[in-house]
Amino acid sequence: MYRYMICDAPNEEIFYKQCDALEKNIKEIDKKELLEDVDGSKIQVYFYKGKKIKVINSYYENELFVESNIELESFFKHSTRD
Repeated sequence: MYRYMICDAPNEEIFYKQCDALEKNIKEIDKKELLEDVDGSKIQVYFYKGKKIKVINSYYENELFVESNIELESFFKHSTRD
């Protein structure tokens, strides 16, 4: 299991930007229903080739993070500075 901390506090705007980034960069990603907890936390679940990816905006854990059954960094282009 891979875990990527995106923000050290819940942030709904960044949550949606992270979801958009996954949808843009991972072709063939299958978006499922957005889940919302009673405390306002949101979880967006995706599947990619049978592997689960979750974007979690958690008020309980007080952070925004991604949990994935696959490594995700290879889907994002990294720019380097000279």
